[in-house]
Amino acid sequence: MRQLNELNKKGTFPCMASMIRNRLFTSIQKPRVIIMLVKAGAPVDQTIKTLSVYMEKGDCIIDGGNEWYENTERREKAMAELGLLYLGMGVSGGEEGARHGPSMMPGGSFEAYKHVEDILLKVSAQVSDSGPCVTYIGKGGSGNFVKMVHNGIEYGDMQLIAEAYDVLKSVGKLSNEELHQVFSEWNKGELLSFLIDITADIFGIKDDKGEGYLVDKVLDKTGMKGTGKWTVQQAAELSIAAPTIASSLDARFLSGLKEERVEASKVFKSGGFGDILAVPTVDKKELIDDVRKTLYASKICSYAQGMNLIRAKSMEKGWDLKLGELARIWKGGCIIRAIFLDRIKKAYDRNPDLANLLVDPEFAKEIVERQSAWRRVVCLAINSGISTPGMSSSLAYFDSYRRERLPANLVQAQRDYFGAHTYERIDVPGSFHTEWFKIANQSKM
Repeated sequence: MRQLNELNKKGTFPCMASMIRNRLFTSIQKPRVIIMLVKAGAPVDQTIKTLSVYMEKGDCIIDGGNEWYENTERREKAMAELGLLYLGMGVSGGEEGARHGPSMMPGGSFEAYKHVEDILLKVSAQVSDSGPCVTYIGKGGSGNFVKMVHNGIEYGDMQLIAEAYDVLKSVGKLSNEELHQVFSEWNKGELLSFLIDITADIFGIKDDKGEGYLVDKVLDKTGMKGTGKWTVQQAAELSIAAPTIASSLDARFLSGLKEERVEASKVFKSGGFGDILAVPTVDKKELIDDVRKTLYASKICSYAQGMNLIRAKSMEKGWDLKLGELARIWKGGCIIRAIFLDRIKKAYDRNPDLANLLVDPEFAKEIVERQSAWRRVVCLAINSGISTPGMSSSLAYFDSYRRERLPANLVQAQRDYFGAHTYERIDVPGSFHTEWFKIANQSKM
């Protein structure tokens, strides 16, 4: 060890490292393709800086991390100036994806994609009826953007499942054994998915450090890595309503206030509020069926919001993304993989210009069939003092979208009143302004 330290002090190691890197790069078949998996941000830039010194025109760098899409676009442009090709590739699948193949979303240089297409097709998750879960997403940072929205949808999915659990446990008084059975049964039908499957497993795991079940010992404080926040920020930037995804982010923020919530519970308990308000006895079987329908209907809204966000960014950037193809590559490998995605692909196959998943004939029919149960569950949760922000905001999204006329006319009148922002009329074209204050004062005389 002493000899190694002496070599290091003399600067021998940097020389050796340089020699090793040179030999490594000269041994790779040209054009060289380097895939890096490092933490997003500055470490990626530093790694690219180090790699690019040893690369030649036509070589390719692929970033397989969850990177902010604009960083990918910046890097692709910088690499192009050096004659190098660049791909920003979103990868989803977690530990299981690493073992059995992930869903991959490469965007950037199409020439770079063609260099690695054969490999990606082989290492990606394979779905028997739709093939490898990878495709060339599009130009620029489209791959990273699609992966970001995938994660936003994932936030919504997880929140909706958590709310279903809360209603069943807190109002229905289902035990963990019953919850395990319910979610296992749900995973055989329309809700069949990776997240429902693992949720069923979670309810069946006993605590190895004490009595009872492990899920009950897990602290109710959710972490996050930022992609959900990015999704909500992008929705706001593009004026796309994404209330289900936004509410799931807010739920995580509120879960982080554990100490404050503990103190708040003491304050309101003294005012007669327990964790759950008094509610009538419910029929377990009926409640389980209602919650299943609510979860499915809310899920449609969450995916509709995510797909609309992707389409809006695609139009802004000229990416020409194929929404049905995105649903296809999410059917395997990724965290939101579900049988439900096949329905989404078919919806966009039927109509590539579909304005919203809610108005696809099949999804519209299913929403109508489930909306009564949906309203019952949301009302039951509100009356029980249980927060269901995902289910409630999904229902509000549906109710707003399906109505021909909203109270926005009053909001616009208010804006014109205090700020002379003008308004449009339903009967005469053009923009109008009214001296609301003057007319109101005259009428008071």
